[in-house]
Amino acid sequence: MALETGDRLDQVNQLLVQMTELVGTAITKATQALLEDDLALAEQVLSGDPTIDHLNEEVEALCFRISTLQAPMARDLRRVIGGIRIASSLERMGDLAVHIAKQVRFRYPNPSVPEELRHTFADMGMAASRIVAETALVIASSDTTLAGQIGQHDDVLDRLHRELFTTVLSEDWQYGVEAAIDVTLLSRFFERFGDHAVTVAKRVTYIEDGATFS
Repeated sequence: MALETGDRLDQVNQLLVQMTELVGTAITKATQALLEDDLALAEQVLSGDPTIDHLNEEVEALCFRISTLQAPMARDLRRVIGGIRIASSLERMGDLAVHIAKQVRFRYPNPSVPEELRHTFADMGMAASRIVAETALVIASSDTTLAGQIGQHDDVLDRLHRELFTTVLSEDWQYGVEAAIDVTLLSRFFERFGDHAVTVAKRVTYIEDGATFS
């Protein structure tokens, strides 16, 4: 017997939660690899990314199948459209973890960030891990009240990004241009990771409330 629209949409949600969990693992490992200059851990992030990409493709295929065969309306239609876009945001979050891991591999065996900035990147990694954990809860529960917590973690990432940017532009910076570029790029990857999580929360709110997405 063919699955009902609701059953298929539940499958989409399960895939999105699975993607979020994998993205959370990726950013945690990428941060640890960055802080410990751990090449093996960085390689684990890189090797795990195709699974996230595959799940994104699964979500897209399933959503298109629902749209074509079952002509969803109202909230179900929002779930279909939102599912595709949420999966895309999660896939990009996975890519940002990969960018961090690639930087570790590129600089290995040398450190990717100066010792004095490692605590700041540790804070960024912690905020990123928390934000993706909250994202998984929002997707799984459709509880839009949790979106505010995601915004709070994103504010932390934004603040740390600004602080690092100020540090590399200061007259006290002593590590040269190349290190300044590395630090700025790495910080930007974490900051964008948070931005995508906020986007996911907004899309869940759109699905549940039908408010215009902005």
